[in-house]
Amino acid sequence: MRYLTARKRAIGKGAAHSGTEHHWYMIVSAVGLALIVPTFLYIFGSTLGGTREEVIATLGHPAVAILFGLVLFVGLEHFRKGARTMIEDYSDGLTRKVLIISVTVLSYGLTATGLFAVAKIAI
Repeated sequence: MRYLTARKRAIGKGAAHSGTEHHWYMIVSAVGLALIVPTFLYIFGSTLGGTREEVIATLGHPAVAILFGLVLFVGLEHFRKGARTMIEDYSDGLTRKVLIISVTVLSYGLTATGLFAVAKIAI
């Protein structure tokens, strides 16, 4: 039989008993986004005002399509997890459940739509 003190059982766990995984995910995704978003903004900004053919030629490049897909996926996952945390902190009951479901559906819907658009342009 193991004898653990209350402190030993609680180390590394928050109120939700999920440890620091959520916090680390948010830090890692924020650093990843901080590295790729400036490149994304530069490429996106350089395509503004171009003709349709120029824009499709730029966005059709595999590296650019992968970059856009990463920004969409990682950015919207970061949004979903952050919004869920905010909702859990500031709402209760049925409102909390409806808001979490709404944010999740919105995030996955935007991710799917964005990735479809990037794939359609890249192919």
